[in-house]
Amino acid sequence: MRIIENVFEAISSRLLPSACIVCGEFQQRSLCLDCSTILESEHLLHYECCKQCGITLQANELRERYCRECELNPPHFDETHCLDRYDGKLQSALHQLKYQGRLACTHGLASAWNALLSKGSMTTHADYLLPVPLSREKLCARGFNQSWELARRIHCGKHIHKNPYILQRHHHPQNQAKGGRADRHISIQDMFYINPQYQGRLESTRVIVFDDVMTSGATLNEIARVLKDNGVSRVINWVLLRTLRPSQRSEHV
Repeated sequence: MRIIENVFEAISSRLLPSACIVCGEFQQRSLCLDCSTILESEHLLHYECCKQCGITLQANELRERYCRECELNPPHFDETHCLDRYDGKLQSALHQLKYQGRLACTHGLASAWNALLSKGSMTTHADYLLPVPLSREKLCARGFNQSWELARRIHCGKHIHKNPYILQRHHHPQNQAKGGRADRHISIQDMFYINPQYQGRLESTRVIVFDDVMTSGATLNEIARVLKDNGVSRVINWVLLRTLRPSQRSEHV
């Protein structure tokens, strides 16, 4: 089935008109060369970020390369790699994907990742790449999991197995995105679990978790806890967009 889908996508990309997900100009690429160049000059790799959670560092944190929060309360995950800040060029395209169901945006977003981060992605030592899951209820309502739609299109080493079924999520009626930092950490507890069909397969493995947005880190921290409770030795976060500290947002606009 995936082979047929890949063939259809390849044909469609050549025969149907496309528009850049950033500037909207019609051309063959889903991310035009001009916007790709701008994104490359602005993305988070040009900033000093915490090795563990990916947040941009303050001046007094640069020496240790870890933010104060990760030093005081180390999360369960081991490292985080983010493409760009949440209020950057790709925010609109991600919103169109998540809230308007524009799946065509996944091609441009994945292309941005592949253009800027694929070199490091190809050499990452890991066994699995798992998207942050949606609950069955949320998946039925939305029709797709945006994290998986992105993850399955990004480039990584052939030794890394992509799997959208290992991680599962219970349903939570409250919209987590609207909660504060403390509310997020409380509401997300015990929300994730390992599919019983895969119990025992994660022992001593390295796992990459892919998410579209990282805000407080509560979701990824809880996932990392569950994975390590199931024998995973190292958890690496790959995140499309990362929110900044409130005091830093205006500085990077």
